[in-house]
Amino acid sequence: MLFNAAGPATASSSGTQGGISVHYGVGDRYQRYTLNYETPSIWTTRFGGRWGRLDLTPEIGVSYWTADRPRSPGQAWQFSAIPMFRWWTSERFYIEAGVGATVLTRTRFSNRNIGSAFQFGDHIGVGFLLTPNSRVGVRYSHFSNAGIKRPNPGLDTVQLTYTHQF
Repeated sequence: MLFNAAGPATASSSGTQGGISVHYGVGDRYQRYTLNYETPSIWTTRFGGRWGRLDLTPEIGVSYWTADRPRSPGQAWQFSAIPMFRWWTSERFYIEAGVGATVLTRTRFSNRNIGSAFQFGDHIGVGFLLTPNSRVGVRYSHFSNAGIKRPNPGLDTVQLTYTHQF
């Protein structure tokens, strides 16, 4: 979201700025810590009336998963590339959704065989623009291999997110 010296820019502003985000997620006896680089919007469209704007913003990230003891294996790394659609319903509020590819460093995590290191990440969330350079949000994420290999139990997290835009 762009701002000018007088405050928030109008709906005619260009898309979402790029930035760095941190996420803290919790799941079924495990946690996920994420650092993402978010590019500026690569596509933006404005809707008529009060319907806001839709942006397409890629996220490239790395995550560290840790399981509660005595669940084993207790750690894993994940690398992801997720195109996120972000619908700005107003100058400050947004709804987001995205699906993309991820790779984990192991196929077993937290007493589960997840089938394959390659997983799809499905995300949906909501957020709020705090200042011209910061956003906070809540996001639900589901990771699974979409049945390309069995078993496919999936991993789910609910995350708090903070993004510093530049």
